[in-house]
Amino acid sequence: MPEFYIGLMSGTSLDGIDAALVDFSDNRMRLHSFAYSPFSEQLKVQIQQLSQADAVISLLDYGALDAALGELFARTVQTLITKAKVPAAAIKAIGSHGQTVYHAPHAPYHFSLQIADPNIIAQRTGITTVADFRRRDIAAGGQGAPLVPAFHQAVFQQAGESRCVVNIGGIANITVLPAAVSEVVLGFDTGPGNTLMDYWVQRHTNSAYDVEGAWAATGIINYPWVKQLMQDSYFALPPPKSTGKEYFSYAWLHEKLTHVAGTPADIQASLCWLTATTIVAAIRDYAPATQQLLVCGGGVHNTYLMTLLAELLNRYAPACTMSSTEAFGVHPDHVEAMAFAWLARQTLLHKPVAMQAVTGAKTAVILGGIYL
Repeated sequence: MPEFYIGLMSGTSLDGIDAALVDFSDNRMRLHSFAYSPFSEQLKVQIQQLSQADAVISLLDYGALDAALGELFARTVQTLITKAKVPAAAIKAIGSHGQTVYHAPHAPYHFSLQIADPNIIAQRTGITTVADFRRRDIAAGGQGAPLVPAFHQAVFQQAGESRCVVNIGGIANITVLPAAVSEVVLGFDTGPGNTLMDYWVQRHTNSAYDVEGAWAATGIINYPWVKQLMQDSYFALPPPKSTGKEYFSYAWLHEKLTHVAGTPADIQASLCWLTATTIVAAIRDYAPATQQLLVCGGGVHNTYLMTLLAELLNRYAPACTMSSTEAFGVHPDHVEAMAFAWLARQTLLHKPVAMQAVTGAKTAVILGGIYL
């Protein structure tokens, strides 16, 4: 008898909504079906405007966008179950990450805000919806991010082999999976993933992203400038730590570009090098025993970035092998959506998610609010 859950994920890259229908029967996890709904250009602009640091926001605009995204998330679910030929009544719950519009774990009152009204999702689909996963962790003293390391542990940890999972979305994060399953799992945001590269390529080529890193590959890396970028205080912070586009923003990049020579392609190549360097530096400093590096997220499709990662790994961890998570049974584009199906199941089973070493929470807590 199938045990179906749906996971919905929309990340900081603002490309669209991933929807995964996952079967957890027989204590196994299998992807049954997958769907994707791209954001319109108008919707991307609206989310970007709402997500800008220190932006002045109309409550009318905020509420309207929250509701509009709720409707789009619900339609994505309906598309998925139609494609899968699975009735809504057969699905136990939806786990919806929502769309992050502001992540502020170090504000005077810590918070992380995701929108896409789960009331609408539950009402339109007729399926119990679990959402708002991050704020309970923050209430427990954590940073509310990253959340996927708990899923990485459940799916990718292998006794006897030290592994590290790198998820490269708008922001990049790593999960350190020790060879001894009794040891603590570590995870944190390493810094920018695709976000700065996406901004730069959009500004100079009108493309949504740098396909396969082809444009970056034509540039010349400005190594001294990247070294200056890496002097930013975030990179020196010890984990637990998390960040977002509010910090590694367009304003952050423009400030760093003062008096920097080179073509736009040179800047793109350098930003790609920054992402690769900060990921490998995190592995070198916090996971030096890594034998296997598993890569997921949109960044896995950036061939130039993967080449730089492999080059740096060979330099600092020559014994480490790198591959996509697909080699371990999960397509790199499906990992995060499947993670939120798993998190929804943990919530309905009343199972706390132990995130203390990852987010800094003082205790394990049951994540998410349930909308019946």
